[in-house]
Amino acid sequence: MQPEPHDDLARLSPRARIAQRGRLGVGAAIVLLIATLVAAVVISAVTQPAERPIGAGPSPAVRPPTSAFSMAPADDSVPPTIFVHVLGSVHNPGLFEVAAGARVMDAVAQAGGLTESADQAGINLARLLADGEQVYVPAIGESPAVPIAGDGQGQVGSPPAKVNINTAAAADLDTLPHVGPMMAQRIIDYRTANGLFSSVDDLRNVTGIGDKTFESLKDLVTT
Repeated sequence: MQPEPHDDLARLSPRARIAQRGRLGVGAAIVLLIATLVAAVVISAVTQPAERPIGAGPSPAVRPPTSAFSMAPADDSVPPTIFVHVLGSVHNPGLFEVAAGARVMDAVAQAGGLTESADQAGINLARLLADGEQVYVPAIGESPAVPIAGDGQGQVGSPPAKVNINTAAAADLDTLPHVGPMMAQRIIDYRTANGLFSSVDDLRNVTGIGDKTFESLKDLVTT
């Protein structure tokens, strides 16, 4: 029968027993230290963030959470507006507010559009509007009214001076009813080829100006 370990320890001298117990305590401490280090390494590996592979791009930037109640910055820029008085052969004549840089057709559209009796050729729908202007849409057979422009303060000003067909540029002639860029150029070409107009009646000699067009121009032009 093998002797029990404690029997061997009992047979040792007191000094030997103390040394033997010391060696056992040191061994236990070493084992405990190794176990602690292993546990620390395992915990560190678990909590360590995963490394990005070599060559991968930078980590995406973390964006702050967006809120359903977040609002885009308000745009304080408000486009300027002007006021125009529209009368004549439109469905809803009256005073209208339009954007600066609008044209006659924009004001007419706000007034409900042209009526069936409106003379569409009696007004230049492409002309730019001025603040405080009065736009009159003539009926068929009615002489076109001269546009009344504002003076910049919202007050109705005096009718503009007549257009001199001997000195007017194409842009000035284009403001007349029934006269567009092509007709304006024809007037200038006729003036260049035949000399100055001796009277307003000479406009009848320009190609494209018939009796109806001449009737709408004769009171708006001079020589």
